[in-house]
Amino acid sequence: MPAITEPKLISGNANLTLAKSIARRMSMHRGMSVSLVDARVERFNDQEIFVEVYENVRGEDMFIIQPTSNPANDNLMELLIITDALRRSSAGRITAVIPYFGYARQDRRAKARTPISAKLVANLIAQAGVERVLTLDLHAAQIQGFFDMPVDNLYASPVFALDIEHHFKGKMADLMIVSPDVGGVARARELAKRINAPLSIVDKRREKAGEVAEMTVIGSVEGKTCIIVDDICDTAGTLCKAAEVLIENGAKEVHSYITHGVLSGPAVERITKSVMKSLVITDSIEQGEKVRAASNIRIVPTAPIFAQAILNIWNGTSVSSLFETDTLVPIYEGMYSR
Repeated sequence: MPAITEPKLISGNANLTLAKSIARRMSMHRGMSVSLVDARVERFNDQEIFVEVYENVRGEDMFIIQPTSNPANDNLMELLIITDALRRSSAGRITAVIPYFGYARQDRRAKARTPISAKLVANLIAQAGVERVLTLDLHAAQIQGFFDMPVDNLYASPVFALDIEHHFKGKMADLMIVSPDVGGVARARELAKRINAPLSIVDKRREKAGEVAEMTVIGSVEGKTCIIVDDICDTAGTLCKAAEVLIENGAKEVHSYITHGVLSGPAVERITKSVMKSLVITDSIEQGEKVRAASNIRIVPTAPIFAQAILNIWNGTSVSSLFETDTLVPIYEGMYSR
């Protein structure tokens, strides 16, 4: 049943640039102005977060755009407090749009006496009053089951497929999709199927967290243009090492497509100095000038797919239709000519 109210967007401070881009895209689709709800999200001197919404939101369909990226705890608290403010203001429905879901890497007990923080965060979000979650490339698909509410997990692979077809036109036969570890094979296979490319795996073994002891390439990459596919790039140590191993095994070029550019610590310097020709990330996490100035890092927008997903949720129509490349072509019109 179509909604009566208009979709309304509100944003925390985590990625205002993306939030404004989503509002602009929705304005184009709707043929009418869609802007962020006027509100202030600020901190007291002791760093307590305070939220005040200046517009009437009673009965409205609210979408909070807030990735829980670095600083993860501050951005998560902003999301929770904005939700509480909207709930106490009698908002009709509250959807959390979380382009990057922080704590997703803590999705299971890998060792004794450790938490499952992703489940804790899911509980906090639900308790605050969120009724639906929209996110992008969850680190582990089973996190959707941590919520007792609808969770729409969008995928970057259809957008990446469009980008690859555009930037590697005429070279598609030489491409090899590479998963940087065994755990990411499903994600890499999905993209490989979309562009009809073969798949290879870099098997890595860790002595301890953050350090890779050994890497082995499974599959022949001789003379291939390799594209490493993953969901998160943090310090880029594993990624740059994988690129080196691929070149050592005869790869002609190495490029990387990573959904979430966490890029902490020495990541940008490592990528700039690495053998990788390019690293492509989405704007799910707002990047600083250092990343934007890097010669071999490129950012693809997610505002078109998020804007359409929000409209589909509001209209009560299919979100899974956005998993199809043909559906995304008109959404990304002008960016990728086929």
